[in-house]
Amino acid sequence: MQFVHERHYDILVAGGGVAGCAAALEAARSGKKVALIEKTTQLGGLGTIGLINLFVPLCNGRGVQIIKGMADEFLRLSVEYGFDTIPAVWQNGEPGQGKTDRRLTCRYSAPIFSLVLCKTLTEAGVDICFDTIVTEARTTGGHIDGLVVFNKSGYSLYTADMFVDATGDADVLYQAGVPTVTRGNFHTYIAFAATLESCRKAVEAEDIGKLRATRSGGHANLYGGNHPEGMRLWDGTNGDDVTAYLCQNQIELLEKIKDEDRKSRDITLLPIMPQFRTTRRIDGNYTLQVEDAYRHFDDSIAAICDFDRRDFLYEVPYGTLVRDGYDNVIAVGRCAAGEGYAWDVLRVIPPAILTGQAAGAACAQAIDAGCAITAIDVPTLQARLAGENVMIHFDDALIPADKTKIETEDIGHI
Repeated sequence: MQFVHERHYDILVAGGGVAGCAAALEAARSGKKVALIEKTTQLGGLGTIGLINLFVPLCNGRGVQIIKGMADEFLRLSVEYGFDTIPAVWQNGEPGQGKTDRRLTCRYSAPIFSLVLCKTLTEAGVDICFDTIVTEARTTGGHIDGLVVFNKSGYSLYTADMFVDATGDADVLYQAGVPTVTRGNFHTYIAFAATLESCRKAVEAEDIGKLRATRSGGHANLYGGNHPEGMRLWDGTNGDDVTAYLCQNQIELLEKIKDEDRKSRDITLLPIMPQFRTTRRIDGNYTLQVEDAYRHFDDSIAAICDFDRRDFLYEVPYGTLVRDGYDNVIAVGRCAAGEGYAWDVLRVIPPAILTGQAAGAACAQAIDAGCAITAIDVPTLQARLAGENVMIHFDDALIPADKTKIETEDIGHI
C-alpha cells in the first residue's frame, strides 16, 4: 500500500472523547510528541457530539469531592464560556462531609466544551487529526508497530512508541489482537430540542441553559427499563447493527414528534455518534467488579464514586487498563475493564477522564524508563497523579457503617 504520509510520534491516541483528550493532554504536558486521531470533526465524544452533556456526580453525596485531577479541570473548562448547573453549595469549593446532600454534578454547553477542548489541546502542542479513521493496526506479536489511517489525503501510516485506545469501542485493541469483551446496549436515543415553553423559561430566568429540551427515539434507561420487550440488545461493534440502530431510532423519533404543533418546537441537534454505553472493552489484567466497592488496590490510579448511589466508593486498578503480553497499548474510558454495573460506574465522563490522565502519564513514564506499559513502576505513577490532585485511595472514614445501604437518584439518562 502506498502511503501519503508516514509520521512518527512518541504517543498516539486513537479517539477524541474526553478520555482520549485527557490522555493526549497529559502526554503533551509530559513533553512528548503526541497525535490524537478523531473520526469526526469535534472533540468530546459522547460528552459533546453524543449529546450526553452531563458531568455525573464527582462526590460521595455527603459533601466530599472524590473525583478530582483532570476531571475537575475539564469540569471547569466545560463551563468557562457557557452556562452551567453546578449547585450553589459547590460553587466555592468542597462543602465537607455531612455539609450537604447535593451532589457535584453539572450540565454544560456541549458545542462550546468541544471548542474549548480543541483550543486546550492545540495550545498544549497536540497534533489533532480530524475526520480521520483507523483502518488497521499493524503488529509484531504483542507490539503495535503503527496504525494505518484514512482521511481526505488518502492512507497514511502513523507509528509511535506508545498507543492509547480511546475509541470507546476498543477498536485498536481488537485490531491488534488484544483480548476484548463485548456487551450489548439498550434501546436509547436522545436528541436536543427547543420548545416555545423552554424558550419562555430561558427568557424568564435569563439563563440560556434552560433553552434545552429533549426528544427521544428509544428511551431505555441505564438499567434497561423501557427497553422494548423482545428486542435484542444492540451490538455497537457491528456495522450493520449500528446502521439498524440509527435508522430505527431516527424513525421512532420522527414518529413521536410528527403530530406535535410544528410551530411550537424544533429538533435542534441529533447525536453525531451512536449513544452506546458499553460495546467492547479490554479483557484487562484485572476487571473491576461491583463487589469491589470500598476495596483498596495497591495499584489504584484513582478513587471514584458511584454516580447513582451515594457513599459507594471504588478504586480503579491500573490492571483494568492494560494486558500482559501487549507492551505498548493501554485502554481508557469505555474501553477500560469493568464487569456489569461496575463497567457503567467506570465508563462515565469523570472516571473516563481520570483513566485518560493516568494513561497519558503512564505512556510518558514507560518511554522514559524504556519499559513496557505493563512494567512501569506504579508507585511512581501514583505519586505523579497525586501531585496533580488525583485522589489515589479514598479515606476509610467515608465508608458508611451500613455498606449495603443504597440510595438512588434520578439524574436522567446517562
